Amino acid sequence: MLLVGDIGGTKTIPGVVKDETGARILHHERIYPSTQFDSLEAMIHEYLGETTLSIDRACFAVAGPIINGQARVTNLPWVVESEKIRSAFNITVVSLINDLESVAYAVPALEPVDICTLHEGSPVAGGTIAVIAPGTGLGESFLTWDGGVYRAHASEGAHASFGPTTPLQMELLAYLREKKGFDHVSYERVCSGGLGFPNLYDFLKNTGHCSEPGWLAKILADCEDPTPVIVEAAKDKANPCGICIATLDLFSEILASEAGNLALKVLSTGGIYLGGGIPPRILDELRKPAFMFNLRNKGRFQDLISKMPVKVILNAKAGLLGAAVHGLQGA
Repeated sequence: MLLVGDIGGTKTIPGVVKDETGARILHHERIYPSTQFDSLEAMIHEYLGETTLSIDRACFAVAGPIINGQARVTNLPWVVESEKIRSAFNITVVSLINDLESVAYAVPALEPVDICTLHEGSPVAGGTIAVIAPGTGLGESFLTWDGGVYRAHASEGAHASFGPTTPLQMELLAYLREKKGFDHVSYERVCSGGLGFPNLYDFLKNTGHCSEPGWLAKILADCEDPTPVIVEAAKDKANPCGICIATLDLFSEILASEAGNLALKVLSTGGIYLGGGIPPRILDELRKPAFMFNLRNKGRFQDLISKMPVKVILNAKAGLLGAAVHGLQGA
């Protein structure tokens, strides 16, 4: 049996998959608040005590870079070490993979119900596949075909420098550098839930591009996470909120542009997949012609990108599914 886990700063989800039932069937799933444990080992100990399972392999998707079998979890004071876990629980093989690498591994195992197609395109068999996932942060990864299966590759591309493509985006970059004091403005700072939406909203409000209604100011003053409020207000057709609509439009514009950037960098003739928690919540926005226009707007390479399929991953457990796929491959 293979123990899998999706490890995040807020919650960790462990479960078990079996060779005979495959990666899509998850047994004994649990959800633990990550901060209630001082280490992954402590959580595994509790989980195995509850389920009385005999585990021989494990694969964990970790929010953070993996170096020499070790990872420091983003937004959590854990250091996860594969050898330490293997020794503590007498597990034959323990694999650690980046959380977006795990989402990438899930792509070949997705079924029609797991996907919303924005653009059919003309995929090339065995072509590279790009994955970009805005959630609390922004993640990027890609898959290459090795002649037998797809192999996923981690990336920290979301921390590359933001490149504005419109006058408004140029203003945004200047605002974040001069008013917010950021020496380096990454794509994650302008295209994520934890940083991006709040930064875009503040920019539009504080530069006079949009006015903030009083009712919204009161709600935002009392909430810990403004992003869900902004997104829902932007989607509310009965009570349109100009600043929230403008924020969502700007977010979508930047996401499309960076998805196109990633597609060119890895030559993703097999397709572009949008993962993370945000895309499934803004499907109407992503279906607008503007999204595909901004994704394809790459000069001489517009025709090349136009042939690439563009899809949204709807499966909220793609990270666990990818860890299962990778672990069962034994790679």
